[in-house]
Amino acid sequence: MFLSKTEKQRLVEAVRAACLEAASKAYEQASISGLCGKGAWEAARGALQSLDLERLLQGYEKNR
Repeated sequence: MFLSKTEKQRLVEAVRAACLEAASKAYEQASISGLCGKGAWEAARGALQSLDLERLLQGYEKNR
């Protein structure tokens, strides 16, 4: 897949937004569940590690 500079920037921004959303939601949910800051951070890291980047890329390609 060849991407123009603008398309690359949009893809990078989409990945960044997905990562921020996943980490924020996981951290918030972990905090609500009573985990300490370190535990909530571990939950956020786990969310980032399990983020389905292939699905994100497929969604990006559909919206090009």
